Amino acid sequence: MAGRDEDDRRPDHVNRSTSSGPADLVQARDVYGGVHFHPGGTSSVYIPPRELPGDVRGFVNRVEELGSLNRLLAGEAVDVGLSVICGTAGVGKTALALRWAHAVRERFPDGQLYANLRGYDPGQPSRPEEVLDRFLRALGIPPSAVPADLDDRAALYRSRLADRRVLVLLDNAATVRQVRPLLPGTSSCLVIVTSRSKLSGLVSRDGGRRLTLPMLSDGDAVKLLHEVTAGYRAGDDPEELAELARLCARLPLALRIAAERAASRPLMPLAELIQDLRDESALWDALTTEEGEEADAVRTVFAWSYRALSPSAARLFRLLGLHPGPDVSAPAAAALAGVPVTQVRQPLDALVGAHLLEQGAPGRYQLHDLLRAYAIDQARYLESEESRQAALARVLAWHLHTADAALGRSLPFYRTEQLEPPTDVTPLAFTDAGEADAWLVAEQNNLVAVTRAAADAGLPRIAWLLAVLLRSVFMHRNAFDGWFTTARIGLAAARTLGDRRAEAEALESLGKAYFQARRLAEAEDSHRAALSIRREIGDEHGTAVSVNALGLLALRHRRLDDALTHFGESLDIFNRRGDRRWRALLLSNLGETRYELGDLDDAVSLLEQALAVQRDIDDRGQEGNSLFFLSMALRELGRTGEALTAIEAALAVAESGSPLWLAHWLVEYSRVQRALGSPAAALEAAHRAATIQRRLGDLSREAMALDEAGEAYRALGQPEDAIAFHRRAAAVHRQLGDDWPLAVTLDHLATALAGIGHAEEAHRCWDEATRILTRFPDPRAERLRARVASAAQDNRRPDREG
Repeated sequence: MAGRDEDDRRPDHVNRSTSSGPADLVQARDVYGGVHFHPGGTSSVYIPPRELPGDVRGFVNRVEELGSLNRLLAGEAVDVGLSVICGTAGVGKTALALRWAHAVRERFPDGQLYANLRGYDPGQPSRPEEVLDRFLRALGIPPSAVPADLDDRAALYRSRLADRRVLVLLDNAATVRQVRPLLPGTSSCLVIVTSRSKLSGLVSRDGGRRLTLPMLSDGDAVKLLHEVTAGYRAGDDPEELAELARLCARLPLALRIAAERAASRPLMPLAELIQDLRDESALWDALTTEEGEEADAVRTVFAWSYRALSPSAARLFRLLGLHPGPDVSAPAAAALAGVPVTQVRQPLDALVGAHLLEQGAPGRYQLHDLLRAYAIDQARYLESEESRQAALARVLAWHLHTADAALGRSLPFYRTEQLEPPTDVTPLAFTDAGEADAWLVAEQNNLVAVTRAAADAGLPRIAWLLAVLLRSVFMHRNAFDGWFTTARIGLAAARTLGDRRAEAEALESLGKAYFQARRLAEAEDSHRAALSIRREIGDEHGTAVSVNALGLLALRHRRLDDALTHFGESLDIFNRRGDRRWRALLLSNLGETRYELGDLDDAVSLLEQALAVQRDIDDRGQEGNSLFFLSMALRELGRTGEALTAIEAALAVAESGSPLWLAHWLVEYSRVQRALGSPAAALEAAHRAATIQRRLGDLSREAMALDEAGEAYRALGQPEDAIAFHRRAAAVHRQLGDDWPLAVTLDHLATALAGIGHAEEAHRCWDEATRILTRFPDPRAERLRARVASAAQDNRRPDREG
């Protein structure tokens, strides 16, 4: 909105929500006026997720186990909805699950979901609430409609999967607690879980069928060796292949690594490779808590393959174990190693070729959890404590400075901290906002992990700086899990440093997260705490920012006099400091508040003052927001042509900027078109607004667009359609607790109902609107209440319903 502070441009009375399920997607079809919506019901547009990783190379046999999995399906139906594939580390559980899932995926036309739960990873295991957040988004739930609570997420997940045929693969689960919230509540879906544990609770309580995966037979192990080395070696003695398989304990992970080494040395006699493996040192600590032949074999094969690497590849491998995130890019790997990115590409290729590293996507790599543990062991043995700390500090600094560069390209006005140039890493540079945004999306999980790792490693300055940077990133995506996690880490880090200014920044981030998540009481607590610190330390700029935040809260609660007071106080400070951008922001906030009060001439004056500054400093986003509110004020003043000019200029900003702006401003464009006598154009604009809002996940603003579509239908002489859309909008506003837009929508609904003779229901709507409006003492509310009472009085006649 015009004049908002840096991290919140949304009008408070149409704020977002995370507390409910998604509104139904609106669709278009050809009718009078060119566009028609279908409110309510199930969305006719569903894009099935296709998340299965690629099938494995060199898969052999497992005929009996595949047959057992096939028996989970009975004809066209799912016979058993849960299967647990368990077995020792490296036995091929994931390979079996993927091979079967790819074979039967057509039986699940509504999609396939995949999550690596990282239950045995040396780093943080995946939490079920994080997995549910990603699954719900993949299933079409907009970000703001994902509930904050684990139980609520699980319930919405079950609802979304009801009557759908979806295959869910949950890889590397450690505990039943990780899995149970991810189980659908419908017999039409099938869940496959892989684990080193038996997960007995899933069998006894949840009706799962356990499949214990043994090590490969001698014949199958030799066949796998043949599959991988085919085309590279010829004439190997079958008995020597059998011996190599035995040394690998017939475990597919170890067999593939051994086979890759054999394939890379086609002229070396297999007997020499076997002797190398026999002679391999057994000094390394076991990788897992398991004991026996399998653990020894895996450890020995890893060591054997690792010792064959070039020095640069071996060093990179052990340093990769220190990376805190779930995957790593080539530039991040270069930062770890302290070398240019050109010097890590060949070692990365060597590690992938040796089967010690997986390439999950172009330019992105990940370690199997056993190999990650082994890499960490090697780093502890062969890298000094100083070397390990330096490598970790480099990769943390690389993420910090690259995130800063991305934010500077995509959201330049949102950078609140000026970083010193890095001394020992080269962050990425971005050519445009799209490239920067793509990096931020790809690295989102890593950035959360890096923030946590910085705090754990005793680098609190990096932790709180990352948290402050990520505030703006997460805010624009409604990524509340990451936002709250990093904000709290940042707050703790600032307090560890004893840095009161940093503490206030972290509190401000928490306040914004709470505000956007509609947890307004907690938002106010955080902002007041930040304000107290800023006043205490004499941070005048920060004080003004916090006072402005309290003004936004007052505006959200429609305490308009309080909002004027806060915005005025903040404006005085920025005027005194000569901060032109913030002065324009506060003028816009005051302009919006005057508009809400109904002081339209004052609103126009304030907004025009804000626009002059915003155009001068090229603050395009805020210029568009000021134009948006200017259009609203001009339209209500009857200056419709000027309003059209303003809103068209705002839309020109949005078309090359944020879809969030575009969707919201299109609603005002629709109102202007109605005022100009073009209801068909109004309906088209409302349709586009609702469709974009549905994709963005802003339920409240989507409801506003639906309400405006209802008004356009009424102007087109289609009252039944108008009523349907007003009902849907009112239901959403009521569900979200948005009283002011609810009262406005109820008035629209009542007017449409009265227009076709449904007087009794119309009066119920007007009565409810009147009760709501008595809570608001401002002049606009009083005028609306008087108009509602007059309309109700004018329409007191017998109900013609039925």
